[in-house]
Amino acid sequence: MSAAESHILPVYSPPQQNFERGEGCWIWDDKGERYLDCIAGIAVNALGHAPPVLVKALTDQAGKLWHTSNMFKVKGQEELAAKYTRDSFADVVFFTNSGTEAIEGALKTARKYHSANGAPERVDIIGFQGSFHGRSYAAINASGNPSYLEGFGPRLPGFIQAPFGDLEELKKLVGPTTAAVILEPVQGEGGVRAATDEFLRGLRKLADDTGFLIIFDEVQSGAGRTGKMWAHQWSGVTPDIMAVAKGVGGGFPMGAFLATKEAAKGMVVGVHGTTFGGNPLAMAVGNACYDELSKPALLDHVNLMANHLGQALEGLKDRHPDFVVDVRGKGLLRGVKLTLNPKDVQARLRERKVLVGVAGDNVLRLAPPLIIDEAQIREAVDAIDAVLTAYATQSNG
Repeated sequence: MSAAESHILPVYSPPQQNFERGEGCWIWDDKGERYLDCIAGIAVNALGHAPPVLVKALTDQAGKLWHTSNMFKVKGQEELAAKYTRDSFADVVFFTNSGTEAIEGALKTARKYHSANGAPERVDIIGFQGSFHGRSYAAINASGNPSYLEGFGPRLPGFIQAPFGDLEELKKLVGPTTAAVILEPVQGEGGVRAATDEFLRGLRKLADDTGFLIIFDEVQSGAGRTGKMWAHQWSGVTPDIMAVAKGVGGGFPMGAFLATKEAAKGMVVGVHGTTFGGNPLAMAVGNACYDELSKPALLDHVNLMANHLGQALEGLKDRHPDFVVDVRGKGLLRGVKLTLNPKDVQARLRERKVLVGVAGDNVLRLAPPLIIDEAQIREAVDAIDAVLTAYATQSNG
């Protein structure tokens, strides 16, 4: 069906492929063509396509109970929240359907904290240029990207942007009305840029000195993607609130925000809620997914494959200095900054049966399933190499 014939709201521009099934890091279209998936539904299919352990968890639960709403206790929520808090800074968890909803809850929690402390004037949320926190109205204002804000009316008050990674500039923006600073430890859409440990430590000290809360957006960088369960754990710095989604469901739509008991002190009965968030289906998959992601062997594998991928991409930079400006990111969330149009490179890679993403700042983005192996990494990087070599041939011809 052509775009003109479709009844889907035309806010996407997908290519012509229709994918029908997947297994591990591979995905097949309706013509039987096999593709190597190095974007994983935008860092979602952490365990690959149709992992048996998640298929079993979902189908077992589907034969029992799908939905009750949060009018009633959901046993799976208690189980998964206990795992999340056991292994993180947090004391409490709220389950959502998506990353955007997790961000909304995190923002509300931060403002409600100050109100509960008798400082309702502390409402300002400071984000960073190049950030992406979702597509809801508050989320696009937290990011501040003009292209996402244009045409949607006046900007919401109480949202400020600082230069990414610049502690001195951030300090100038912090004041008596600052409620929180929201940050992706590794920016996804903004160009796969990782915040330095030094910056994160400085941010934590500034928060402790001035009383604002830190919100980490780990929707894309979390769930084992960087080789630790959460990307911020590399720095030793902990937030007060964290939003997660994408990989935590392994392909099933779910998210959550986590907080310390202190940061969540304003979130009492009646101030927040969701109908579908944390339903029995999501929790069955979420528990099974977390059990796999938290296995030391899997995280060791991620770190090993991340080293292979990083070295291979640096090799690309050495071989194609005219086209590759920088290699960025952490773990299995990597970006290749190009002098070329990354969407054109993405399309040419798709012709070679390799699927990748793009990001801001002219970046080609790779976020493969965490189970990817060395041979598959080599195949993906060889494909990028071949595409860049073809560009060089065209340029010289």
